[in-house]
Amino acid sequence: MWKLIVGFIAFAALALYVLTKSGGNIDLSGEKHDVAAGAHEPAASAAVTAAASAIAEAASAPASGASQ
Repeated sequence: MWKLIVGFIAFAALALYVLTKSGGNIDLSGEKHDVAAGAHEPAASAAVTAAASAIAEAASAPASGASQ
């Protein structure tokens, strides 16, 4: 049983080490409810809208040669 606990602690330590060394923005301080976090939403929603319109255009286009 103690080997399982030691293994879990070692794996968790390794995972945290890899995540912090990979350049990721790791924030372990909990949820943030500030206004600055919403500043990126317009750019993200514009990208989603553009992707959705591209998918809709591709779906409405007839298949080339499939119905001939």
